[in-house]
Amino acid sequence: MAEMVVMPKMGQSVEVCTVVKWHKREGDAVKKGDVLLEIETEKAVLEVESFQEGVVLKILVGEGASAPVGAPVAWMGQPGEPLPDLPSTPAAAPVPARSPEPAASAPAPSPSPAIKPLVGPTPVPSTPAVAMAPSTPPSMPPRRLRISPRARALCREAAVHADPIHGSGPEGRILEKDVREYLAAQNHDAIRITPAAKALATQEGIDIIAVRRAIRRDHIHVEDIERAIAEKPRPLSRMRQVIAQRLTQSVLTAPHFYVTVETDVTDLLALRKQLRQKGIHYSVTDFILYSCARALREFPTVNSTTDGRAIRWQSAVHLGLAVNVEDGLVVPVIRNADSLSLAELHTQAAELAIKAREGRLKPDQMTGGTFTISNMGMLDVEQFTAIINPGESAILAVASAIEKPVIRQGQIVIRAIMKLTLSSDHRLIDGALAARFVNVIRANLENIEQWNDLTLS
Repeated sequence: MAEMVVMPKMGQSVEVCTVVKWHKREGDAVKKGDVLLEIETEKAVLEVESFQEGVVLKILVGEGASAPVGAPVAWMGQPGEPLPDLPSTPAAAPVPARSPEPAASAPAPSPSPAIKPLVGPTPVPSTPAVAMAPSTPPSMPPRRLRISPRARALCREAAVHADPIHGSGPEGRILEKDVREYLAAQNHDAIRITPAAKALATQEGIDIIAVRRAIRRDHIHVEDIERAIAEKPRPLSRMRQVIAQRLTQSVLTAPHFYVTVETDVTDLLALRKQLRQKGIHYSVTDFILYSCARALREFPTVNSTTDGRAIRWQSAVHLGLAVNVEDGLVVPVIRNADSLSLAELHTQAAELAIKAREGRLKPDQMTGGTFTISNMGMLDVEQFTAIINPGESAILAVASAIEKPVIRQGQIVIRAIMKLTLSSDHRLIDGALAARFVNVIRANLENIEQWNDLTLS
């Protein structure tokens, strides 16, 4: 009997997934454990293994299309086996991953991605968020463009859009004479465009009148059309849409305030250099992770969260580490970080960062964080602030270590100074608490005797 293959649920907040690639085609034999397809969630691309054996009878959701979790994506069974009727449920219909490019004469509808809001400054949190009611009334739907076939053909031949043309036909229908009058009014005949440029404009739906207006000359070349193509609106990736919505939700719901301290890491950097000469490699991030984990154990309020009505205490320290990936950022989580040694933190952070950049993180490796660290020290920035992930109450922004003249024992000396900025949710964390917490992190980082004992003993 044929068996249905459904879109798997890859995390608590994941409701829709996109099929990136089918590893098996219709008619291919499949064994249990074979990679059947690859799917993309809002945070990663994941392989889906088959729990069934048989032959792929029918693929229902093609590559590049999306479907809700639990919706059928394929049928498997024995060769030649008839397919049962699909369930009459909306979930069975595949959802296009993105709307196709509109025709040159049709106005583009406003995108309205149906994605659950999420956040992160940088990071992409995994905690589901509460949808925000729109603060402005919805815009009016775009007008329906009525145009005759001859007028449409003329617009295409002239490489212009029909949107600005006023129609004189019934119900505002655009007629061929309306297009000719528009071209004459716009002095279309004066445009000198190369054949290659015109062919490209026609293919990509570029309005050459708009191009002339932008470049302020009548001679149009291929590079002008290519520039116009590059400037065409494109839908954001699913990850960027999620980041945008979560960023907005975090800022609107959690009153942020910021505390910055300067940390002298001169001795710590010297120790790192000494350790490298011995073949021991630690990053500055490793020391920050260790310092934050111990500080969070001392300040459990910072490790907790609130919805404005109640506080939720977290008994364990699960550190999120923002990692830059091709189309945004993800936040893998180091669990029970306060119980790990410096070496164990180094190993886990390195492994998770590699998996994040290769898109191999599993959903449970990106959920459940209680505090996040966003380190831009390698990007030569003096200071920045980060936005709190929903489900957390604070995030630490780590800037670059920059050599500066400072006063030490009445003398001006050059020291490596690194700024730490704590973003806190003021509903739960007051200024004095935030200041004490971030100063404990600074004291930990500047405690070179501690680091000597942990690394050289």
